[in-house]
Amino acid sequence: MAQGEQGKGASTPTLWDRTRQLAAHEILETALRLFTQQGYDETTIAQIAREAGVSQRTLFRYFGTKEDLIGGSQERFVTLMTDTVREQPADVGAWEALRAAFTTALSLHTSPEQALERFRLVHHTDSLRAAYLGKRVRCQEELLPLLEARPAPSGTGRGQARAIVATAFACFDAATVTWLEADGQGDILALYDQGLAAVRS
Repeated sequence: MAQGEQGKGASTPTLWDRTRQLAAHEILETALRLFTQQGYDETTIAQIAREAGVSQRTLFRYFGTKEDLIGGSQERFVTLMTDTVREQPADVGAWEALRAAFTTALSLHTSPEQALERFRLVHHTDSLRAAYLGKRVRCQEELLPLLEARPAPSGTGRGQARAIVATAFACFDAATVTWLEADGQGDILALYDQGLAAVRS
């Protein structure tokens, strides 16, 4: 929350809220460190909890599954993407609305370094990559009716909306892989824009 917003209906986080946020951050940082050092499959929830100084029960209150420590819950991802598209002004086209959704998703990472660690783990761990692909398919289906209502050069029916969202996600994946190959140098969204421009030309 930005300074000066208290008078606009925004509530100030309580000490309990701040304590929970710090605990979740500590658990997440511990998990990412262990996953990077040992590998995702080789790291147990018990080890993460022990090194973070919490019980396994507490860990699962913050993160529902082991996979949530990397990419967040499926519900959160889908809701974040669909809400962002839904909140775009009515005259914003489908391509622009999807870019806004990717921008919002990337903002969840606290730093480029954290994003790099997470993306590396997802792309190099079969179980995490499978979970991501399943999440992506569900998200694309949820986005279809929202994109159909958006303006596009030739109109946006169900088939066109499906092609647009599939192309956008493919370009985002390509941008992410290119970014990983460059060891996190550059900007994922700039790479996304370049890839999308190449496809659309």
